[in-house]
This record gives sequence, C-alpha cells and structure tokens, in this order.
Amino acid sequence: MIYATARMTIPFRKLDEALEILGSIMQRTRFESGCVSCNVYRDVDSENEVMVEEIWKNEKDLARHLRSDEYRKVLFVAEMASVPPEIRFYTIQRSAGVETVEKARTAVEEGGNLDIGVGSARADSCDEHKKRSRNGGV
Repeated sequence: MIYATARMTIPFRKLDEALEILGSIMQRTRFESGCVSCNVYRDVDSENEVMVEEIWKNEKDLARHLRSDEYRKVLFVAEMASVPPEIRFYTIQRSAGVETVEKARTAVEEGGNLDIGVGSARADSCDEHKKRSRNGGV
C-alpha cells in the first residue's frame, strides 16, 4: 500500500475555496479504483493548515490518480499555499492494530521486550555496535 499526504498552508482569504475544492475531490477520489481511503484534515493549532491524506492499494493505482483531473485540482489548491506544500509518499510494508498496544503493555508488565517485527534488525545491529565499542572496536 501507498500512503500519500499533501500538507498545505492556505491564506485565510482562500481557505473556504480550497476546502470546498478539496472536499469535492475527497468524495470522488474515494470511488476511484484502488483507493483505500481519502480524507482532508485541518490542523487544530493552525486553522489555515490543511492535509490531504490518501491510501492506495498499489503504485499503479496511485500513478493513475496522480495523472487524473482530480489530482490536478489538488495541485491547483497547492498553488494557493502561502509556503511550498509538503507532498510525501510512503510505502507501507506492514501494519498492525490494537494488538500491538496490548502486546507492548503486556511485555512491559511482564518485564519483556516488544518485538513486532519492525526495526528489530536495526536494534540488533545497534546492540552489536555497542558491544564492539566497549571491547575496543573488536
């Protein structure tokens, strides 16, 4: 899956227009093939900051969407921004739910470690680096 975000700071005088455009895009995008979800959010601390959040099944579906007239409208709103927008795409390899919270809380209560499979190889390599450093780099 692909997680896509577009964060924009819209001048207050253009905010209503931007939200109207993004709201209509959101409704139509949700029905595009491969769209898992599409939402528009406003920042609680800064009312003129908005974010479009999309999740796509695969790169092919996302690429088709990025070429669409709907996404052209997102780019139109991005051009309204008072600062350059932040547009990001993340590939999701794995996701988990509340079971991860339960596992973490149980592991702490039992004095164990949490291993949900994300970053464990990196943690192992950090531990090895620490051991080598204590032993003079050997």
